[in-house]
Order: sequence, then structure tokens, then C-alpha cells
Amino acid sequence: EVQLVESGGGAVQPGGSLSPACAASGFPFSLTPMSWVRQAPGKGPEWVSSIGTRGVTITYADSVKGRFAISRDNAKNTLYLQMNSLKPDDTAVYYCTTGFLSATKPLSPPRGQGTQVTVSS
Repeated sequence: EVQLVESGGGAVQPGGSLSPACAASGFPFSLTPMSWVRQAPGKGPEWVSSIGTRGVTITYADSVKGRFAISRDNAKNTLYLQMNSLKPDDTAVYYCTTGFLSATKPLSPPRGQGTQVTVSS
């Protein structure tokens, strides 16, 4: 059974940083491209970033480019998202998911509990 457990969210002021993580199990993580998506209150899911199996191929949504950094540790079956220069518009529940997604691909409703990120002064 695929399990994805997100952690590391929180509440910060604009300009702050957070580093959510996603612990994966139940599938061959090192062979699986991964992505982060987010969902803000009252809005549909939004793709944030994707990473290939070796961590070489990486893409970001324009809204987070230059501020967020995705990475993975295949030895630990863990996906990360370093979030810097956070803005109020980044407020959302953040989910990790399998697959190499993009802004043009339709997103399924996120599963799992996600991790809440709140950016507010």
C-alpha cells in the first residue's frame, strides 16, 4: 500500500522559511518521480514542483520558481521542499504525490493528510 506522510509545515511571517518533508513507503521510491502539490482554502489543487528519480530533472511552477527547492533522499525514501521568501499566497495544505506532474496536467484531488503552511503577519 502506497503511504505518503507529510510533515514540517507551520505558521510563519511573510519572508520566512519552512522545509516540509514527505516520508514514502509501500512502493519503489527510488524508481518513482515525485511531486509536490498544494491546495488553498476554496481552491483546486495546484502543482508546485516535480523531481525525477535521480534528482536531476526538476521543474517548478512559475509562482514558486526561485523561492522553493525540491529534493529527495532515495536512501531515506524521503521527499523535501525547501520554501524560502514565503508569501501569503503560499498559504495552503501541501501534499506530496507520485508522478512527474506539470502545470498543464490535470490534478487528482490530493490524498493523505498533507501539511498546513500558513503565511501571515
